[in-house]
Amino acid sequence: MTTTRLQQETKNPVEANALFEQILQIVDQARSQVKQAVNSQMVQAYWQIGRLIVEHEQQGQARAEYGKAQLKTLSQQLTQHFGKGFDVTNLRNMRRFYLAFPIRDALRHELSWSHYNLLARQKKQQPASGINKKPIPILSL
Repeated sequence: MTTTRLQQETKNPVEANALFEQILQIVDQARSQVKQAVNSQMVQAYWQIGRLIVEHEQQGQARAEYGKAQLKTLSQQLTQHFGKGFDVTNLRNMRRFYLAFPIRDALRHELSWSHYNLLARQKKQQPASGINKKPIPILSL
């Protein structure tokens, strides 16, 4: 009589649990890497969108006179095509992100969109004169 798979698994539950734990670790690691890769690509995409808004629609100026109407129209078009994530506020955030970090190669892959959005807001709020400037705190990962 041959043993069934269930009988084999119950003979050595420690080995079966170790196998399960190893598989869990592999899947968790893969998911984490996918999440990090997607986030990194979205940061790059948002930077490029911000650049396009500044350079194309604003002709390189910090703010276009017709910017509100342009962003609203653009937001409606992008939302219709992609769904959520492209409201006027997010487009403004992407523009601010590009203005705060104009050198794409200086972006760090370890930082998320949320980190950059927060840093760009802090950078915008700093006074223009060098007297009262405070360094932007680096977020620990």
